[in-house]
Amino acid sequence: MPSMDESWQLRNGLVIPNRSVLAAMTNKQSHVDGTLSDDEATFLLRRAKGGFGIITTAASHVQESGQGWVGELGVWGDHHLPGLTNLATRLKEYEARSFVQIFHGGMRAPSSITGQQPCSASENYISEKEGNSRELTTQEVEETISAFVDAAKRCESAGFDGVELHGAHGYLIAQFLGTNTNRRSDQFGGNMKARCKFLLEIIRGIRTVVHPDFAIMVRLSPVSEEIGITLQDTKQVIELLLEEEIDALHISCWDVFEKQQNGRTITEEICSAYSDSIPIVSTGSVWSAKDAQFVLDRGAQAVGVARVALPHPDWASLVSEPTYNPSRPPFAPKQLLSADLSPIFVDYMRRWKGFVTDGR
Repeated sequence: MPSMDESWQLRNGLVIPNRSVLAAMTNKQSHVDGTLSDDEATFLLRRAKGGFGIITTAASHVQESGQGWVGELGVWGDHHLPGLTNLATRLKEYEARSFVQIFHGGMRAPSSITGQQPCSASENYISEKEGNSRELTTQEVEETISAFVDAAKRCESAGFDGVELHGAHGYLIAQFLGTNTNRRSDQFGGNMKARCKFLLEIIRGIRTVVHPDFAIMVRLSPVSEEIGITLQDTKQVIELLLEEEIDALHISCWDVFEKQQNGRTITEEICSAYSDSIPIVSTGSVWSAKDAQFVLDRGAQAVGVARVALPHPDWASLVSEPTYNPSRPPFAPKQLLSADLSPIFVDYMRRWKGFVTDGR
């Protein structure tokens, strides 16, 4: 079985020095205009120094209308390039490979932030306060695809190793994939292949403007009752993605230990079918070395973590020791600040139940 300190390769040949992946983590540390802050760069650089094989930025919106929360990183304009370039350059001082997670919030981009009615694949109820999203016109869908392509090119120009397309957690790409959220009658709605067209066109567009060495990873939620994605749907999406020039899949399980009715975990279910064809990263509730090895033993090529990397920035360097079992929440604000989380980030983590000693 593979171990966490072994190197592995993406489909395009990019070598990742070990099997630890810092998954994208909302932190609200960017500036109002979407430019990268020193706080966010410091947080990511500390985890690169701590030995992670892949460093992924927080979700970064490709259009102003796609911003999902305050303090979100942006990749929609050239004014973001200096900060992105500085980060990519500094990350190269370490062995970590660098990815920007790019996305659009869709119906989860509130009007209180964007000043616009949220948009989605179809008109969908959001909340009593927000009302409904509006359906994107076919032309707007094409424009959004172009925005993803432009954002990826910007990331390549900045010097990153790749992008992760955020097709998980109910954001716009996922909204196109879901049966509950996509009821379109044009070419971007209908059966699974049609609902996947938005994602496929983004991938194809990116491939026309970036070098083959620039990696594309796709993150998916294997199951989402809210937007209408079943595990079988996800398998159909993966079948379609395997035909495209993407370099890795990232499955967001929330809990990698949860078993399906057939007794297998989602990681095992997906990896047994597809990990020979494409490298797969699996993420969800991993904390200890034993947890990480559990994921690798189920067929994943790498293990993604987010929360454990907040108090433990050196997790990736220590997890190859089989008995490594880092301390668990709650954490004192002082400990999180000493691990290079900014006061803003620590305050955000107070919303996670039981994570900060003076939080929820």
